[in-house]
Amino acid sequence: MLLILLAAMPLALGGCSERGKETLPTEDAAVEVIDAEPAETDADLAPEPSEPEPASEPESTSAPEPADTATAAGPPTFELSAEKLLAARLPDDQTREGWVRLFDGQSLFGWQMVSEANWRVEDGAIVVDEGQKSFLATTSVWDNYELELQYQADAETNSGIFLRTALQPESVANSCYELNIAPPDNPFPTGSLVERERIEPEQVGELDPDNWHTYRIRVEDRNVTVHLNGQQVCQYEDRSRLPAGHISLQHNQGRIAFRDIRIRPLGLEALLGGEDLSQWKKYPEYEGEFTIDDEGNLSVRGGSGQLESRESYGDFALLARCRTNAPDLNSGIFFRCIPGEKMNGYECQISNATENGNPLRPADTGTGGIFRRQEARIVAAEDQQWFTILLVANGPTMMAWVNGVQVSNWTDTRDPDPNPRRGLRLEPGTIMLQAHDPTTDLSFSDISVVSLNPSPSAEGR
Repeated sequence: MLLILLAAMPLALGGCSERGKETLPTEDAAVEVIDAEPAETDADLAPEPSEPEPASEPESTSAPEPADTATAAGPPTFELSAEKLLAARLPDDQTREGWVRLFDGQSLFGWQMVSEANWRVEDGAIVVDEGQKSFLATTSVWDNYELELQYQADAETNSGIFLRTALQPESVANSCYELNIAPPDNPFPTGSLVERERIEPEQVGELDPDNWHTYRIRVEDRNVTVHLNGQQVCQYEDRSRLPAGHISLQHNQGRIAFRDIRIRPLGLEALLGGEDLSQWKKYPEYEGEFTIDDEGNLSVRGGSGQLESRESYGDFALLARCRTNAPDLNSGIFFRCIPGEKMNGYECQISNATENGNPLRPADTGTGGIFRRQEARIVAAEDQQWFTILLVANGPTMMAWVNGVQVSNWTDTRDPDPNPRRGLRLEPGTIMLQAHDPTTDLSFSDISVVSLNPSPSAEGR
């Protein structure tokens, strides 16, 4: 047994809260005694981790304290509505481009607090107005991306959006980007990158504190481009490239509210294209069949088998557009696999079956859940309809969005091991698509991936 400080634990990890409820751990909760290193089980050693067999108990999913130590505040508890979560799904034309929500409108799932402030959810927005200077940071790490959000700030509010940042940035002039939200008399008014690029107040015009304002931000290699309310206000080129990092919302002074926070990774490269599977390795000795159908989609059918990428990926974002062609099918996307071995990697589950029709109760982990590690918090896809999965792995943390809604957020706290069945695998590995059993019948219209340039703090966790 090991004592783990909850202050550093990401929000609402599976196994730590009731179904339909999510709680943000805090320093007020002090310390919880958990089994951080569970004994090996048959499930850990199973040669084919997704073959049909009785469900196993999930491991403890508490995250280790990050290298850039943070303190948490709270603890708000969120009652989830399946109807509202499903309503937060994005339309197909957005999810096909990789857009997902960082904020679901109901909870702070996927976020972590740094220092004590009264971060909360009100009327579909993230709100803070009291407490210490504080950050609300994504548990995910992002590299090149487009970010869109709306904010509402009092006239004297001093806040900001931190980009490619550690949980506790050392210097806004060198180690991250701070996009400011501040009054006109601030040294870096709204639209400025603090200590990097000042934007004059007349460039953005008068900003009514009663209105919602829209930031559209593009971070790509050494460049940061900012649009405010549809107008480009900042174009900044850095001298050197910053590594991937968190996105953090800041509480400095005054009331600030954020809503409709969406992101999409840039640089995704197709692993499917044309009529061949030249970027993949087939295993004809297995029963599963992987072919390109008449519509140009990848068809996955038949008994147990795998299709393996020829390239390996460590930290990455992967976008897949998939359709299950019959009810209650089972498949998965394996990643960081040991090349050549049969489905020996982490698995992002594909299964839209639910218990008694309740999407908050996956029958078999749920699409986007990390199989045998963390169930999806909601089944956000439907059989026989196209859906998207955005899978992100950075260091020991892995998470997935289905149709734009985040459904999983799991950190592997086991000791490092090159075999992901036995422990934490950080080494790059292949991606494998699974044919599960004779009933398998799936289609993929797109699989695209981009490697991430991880932050030092993510590598060290």
